[in-house]
Amino acid sequence: MDKTLISKLSSFSLLYVEDEEGIRNNINEILKHLFKKIFVAKNAKEAFNMYESNKPDLIITDIRMPNETGIELIKKIRKRDSKVRVIITSAFTDLDYMLEATELHLVKYIVKPITEAKLTEALEAFVKSYDSARVYTLAEAWLFDESKSIIQSPDEEFKLTKKENQFLKLLIQKNRIITYEEMENIIWNEDNIMTPNAMRLFIKNFRKKLPDNALKNVQGTGYRLVL
Repeated sequence: MDKTLISKLSSFSLLYVEDEEGIRNNINEILKHLFKKIFVAKNAKEAFNMYESNKPDLIITDIRMPNETGIELIKKIRKRDSKVRVIITSAFTDLDYMLEATELHLVKYIVKPITEAKLTEALEAFVKSYDSARVYTLAEAWLFDESKSIIQSPDEEFKLTKKENQFLKLLIQKNRIITYEEMENIIWNEDNIMTPNAMRLFIKNFRKKLPDNALKNVQGTGYRLVL
């Protein structure tokens, strides 16, 4: 599996649902080395409780399980969460199942057996789904979600202020030094003057939410990201 893909996956959490013990153990052995956190369930009821408690970024679930199917599980989750990514696995290519599954906004539908190639393709699709969702990788296991105004580190989540969100977006998209003048014109406004003290306090607090040494001051000019 590509090192870049592995690095990106290490920022995310996963809920894996599979009722067959042999398959569950084998696939879990692979997945647990790829994700920041992994939660494993053997049925839909257990999986829903884990989803409620942990709010994973990705759910990989089998379709056919005792009492409640994977599709029923995802339908229940979709009523309260439209953003969590979902990959469905199944030993069957039943057209009715597949048509029903397409309505759940899936990342991928994997037909068993789950090979490394199929799994890699599905996980690549999962990572790619964030490209249009304005989620950026700052460093290994560090993510910036612009739409939610948060930075996720390996250990904690940082909520960004409106100014911090705008500044980080500018740094990433421009990929160059952002001058003091640009900061004043774009981030500050007429009702909120950028005094030297305000700037120092803003940068001090902002650095605490970034990977170490990620924000570099270019003396007399401005700031840039070093990722």
